[in-house]
Amino acid sequence: MANPYKDTSWFKFLSNKYVWVLLFFCTWMLFLDNYSYFDHRILDTEINDLENNKKYYQEEIKKDLENIKLLKNPDQIEKYAREKYYMKKDSEDIYIIEFDGDTIREEGGI
Repeated sequence: MANPYKDTSWFKFLSNKYVWVLLFFCTWMLFLDNYSYFDHRILDTEINDLENNKKYYQEEIKKDLENIKLLKNPDQIEKYAREKYYMKKDSEDIYIIEFDGDTIREEGGI
């Protein structure tokens, strides 16, 4: 019994051993290897996220360094302590006034 597809071009192409090796290699590199294409895509997105975090933290470091330079002045230290920690001198009274309009709604409405 002879194969009726033996002389067709697609059968000759698919029966070539180099085509099978190439298909195996491509499948291996795309899906199964440690350095597969899909793993690289995931790692590239993680790298982009980490680079964005790096930029954010570098900006925060710059802001903190500026605040440190300002806090070397004793007057600035006193101002910072009064604003952030509500510290006062012994002879002073502090009144904190909060208005209803100063709060932010968390439900998405204004």
